[in-house]
Amino acid sequence: MDILLIGGTGVISSAVAEHAAGLGHRVTLLNRGASAKRPAPAGTEVLHADIRDAAAASEVLKGREFDAVADFISFVPDQLKASMDLFRGRTGQYVFISSASAYQKPPARLPILESTPLRNPYWQYSRDKIACEELLTAAYRDEGFPGTVVRPSHTYDQTMIPLTGGWTDLHRMREGLPVLVHGDGTSLWTLTHSRDFAQAFIGLLGRPAAVGDAYTITSDEFLPWNEIYRIMAAAAGVPEPELVHVSSETIAVHDPDRGPGLLGDKSHSVIFDNTKIKSLVPDYQARIPFVDGAAEILRWYDAHPAEQNVDQDFMALSDKLTAAAG
Repeated sequence: MDILLIGGTGVISSAVAEHAAGLGHRVTLLNRGASAKRPAPAGTEVLHADIRDAAAASEVLKGREFDAVADFISFVPDQLKASMDLFRGRTGQYVFISSASAYQKPPARLPILESTPLRNPYWQYSRDKIACEELLTAAYRDEGFPGTVVRPSHTYDQTMIPLTGGWTDLHRMREGLPVLVHGDGTSLWTLTHSRDFAQAFIGLLGRPAAVGDAYTITSDEFLPWNEIYRIMAAAAGVPEPELVHVSSETIAVHDPDRGPGLLGDKSHSVIFDNTKIKSLVPDYQARIPFVDGAAEILRWYDAHPAEQNVDQDFMALSDKLTAAAG
């Protein structure tokens, strides 16, 4: 297939680019060329343009058509509409990467299915993704625009630490300092390695049955947050981390940047049913358990000390809230 990825250097899109190129597809990336952390995989073509600049994007895409276009960087309806306008009539499939955080919060039942209502009163990011999905769905119904929606949950690679404080939490563990954990640490969470995600995602491309439909793509593994923190601690060489539990509501009051993501996503138990994606991509199976992913993350960070950024504001907040909880 001839595949265009809008972005192509993010956590998810870089894994998709590498997997697609490895399968022999013709992969083109459209981005600004501003990311050095994840270079374009060998064998891919890179078109440099800002998708937000319609004239510049039109110029580099002149005369090009694609079997599938995947949009990883539209977050609000205006962005998605502009991208859809750019590719209308020049792709057989337009895949919009939404978010599993768009599903009903708190969920009325588990596991979460594609038919679970979309509603998130806590997080604007999720509401914007829902609005984007509605735009794409309307275009499919009204004009047959070949849209497909994909809803990943918390997808990571070796560069992404899935803890509230990121590297700061690992730094605190290694220093013997208490680490802030939201809630009581027993809510269930699903972490999906980007390489696993890429396998299912590529299997959706070029499938007429996927057009006009939506798919969740996650791992089938789910873990309590306490276990996620302990797995990361063990990978960091800390056998007994001091985990201090503070309510998500309290953290949100003191940290308005992290608060919406906690209240609108991470504080709720989520278990996903991947039957639908497996019915279309029968060989899909998430094969990387988080214990292996955590080891990969620590190897990468220990090999890249310049990326070990300690957030002093979060250090201070952790000191304050863990002391109050104690």
